[in-house]
Amino acid sequence: MVDFIIKSKNVILPTGVKDAFVLIKDGLIVDIVSALPGSLNIPIVDVGTAILMAGIIDPHVHINEPGRTDWEGFETATKAALAGGITTLVDMPLNSSPVTTSVKAFEEKLSAATKNLHTNVGIWGGVVPGNENEIVGLIEKGVLGFKAFLTHSGIDEFPNATEEDLRKVLPVIAKHNVPLLVHCELTDNVQHSALNAQPNSYKNYLSSRPKKWEDDAIDLAIRLCEEYNCHTHIVHLSSANTIERISKAKEQGLPLTVETAQHYLYFSAEEIADGQTQFKCAPPIRESENNELLWQALQDGIIDFVATDHSPAPPKMKQLVTGSFTKAWGGIASLQFALPVLWTAAKRKSASVNDIAKWLSENPSHIIGKQKSKGKIAKGFDADLVVWSPEKKFVVSEDIVQHKHKLTPYLGKELYGVVEQTYLSGRKAYDNGAFIELHQGKIIIR
Repeated sequence: MVDFIIKSKNVILPTGVKDAFVLIKDGLIVDIVSALPGSLNIPIVDVGTAILMAGIIDPHVHINEPGRTDWEGFETATKAALAGGITTLVDMPLNSSPVTTSVKAFEEKLSAATKNLHTNVGIWGGVVPGNENEIVGLIEKGVLGFKAFLTHSGIDEFPNATEEDLRKVLPVIAKHNVPLLVHCELTDNVQHSALNAQPNSYKNYLSSRPKKWEDDAIDLAIRLCEEYNCHTHIVHLSSANTIERISKAKEQGLPLTVETAQHYLYFSAEEIADGQTQFKCAPPIRESENNELLWQALQDGIIDFVATDHSPAPPKMKQLVTGSFTKAWGGIASLQFALPVLWTAAKRKSASVNDIAKWLSENPSHIIGKQKSKGKIAKGFDADLVVWSPEKKFVVSEDIVQHKHKLTPYLGKELYGVVEQTYLSGRKAYDNGAFIELHQGKIIIR
């Protein structure tokens, strides 16, 4: 016997879109069939032509708790995730305070998270100068991997790692087969006088963080990946200059993976007006010609998946009044809209719902080490599911935003792809704007 069955004419399976019944028992998918015997007396949820897809996995989220819960927090972040069809996310080791660079800080993070999870949450550890003796302990505690910045992170408690710092930890990280996630920007000492003179100019902000910073850092990451044979993951790729280099590294069999973010695929620099600091992020949103190449690399499989890099802050910190890109916090708030933003942009590229499932669910499962239990609708996998309608549209307005703060560059945008239901371990948690069952999320460890 099974607990219940979900029926859809458009179930996204590893083999493609099928008209199928998904059988669920004890939080797991126990079978997928094309027909049922007439004698069954089991509850059936028929979602019609809506898409039934494995729950979204977002491995790049800044929740900011403990310490900066006024920026976001587990309660609001995971509720927003649930409304967006995200069933698993991974919290970055900053911008919380303390930052997750020690076992003690990890335990504080767990304590803050445990009672406030509406979706499943994993935790990345951090690599900073001098914490090499914490790496093994963090792995034993269950972090999913480690994040390092090659430039200032924006948080003084999380200083950037040098090549020397990385060389101290890479043998240990490689030995334990966990990934190193790298924010790839190697800054120079050039004074960007144009931005200082005109701090509200987006063009000047863009030129102050040139592609070369990113390209040089990615070259370093690839060299270290090859030398230590450590799974190295490049987060939020924005420079298309490195696509060929990344492709060649993958062809050589290096354990290298890459993500980009929704905002690099949806927006372009040409449409960002001066003073619109809600668009500030690092690396910056670049020109449309560059972003077209990112799209091509994603469709070619050179970029593995798409993650939000949800990085909210109190509206005052975004400096909307002054419009100063030098003073504004850099981060895009977008967690709840991961699916519709990507789908709206992908429709213009003639991408399919199969692509969306691969970019948002299946491929991210590998970076967190859960490819055998999450990210696909398949027998034995967790019944983390999202039901969504690809042709329905909605306008992003403050009243539907579940993030702690409503400021996002997507306000007022009309998006395709309405999330209708979210299931966590086979239990309906979200249904057409209503939260049905909260606080069902779990901490996931590698």
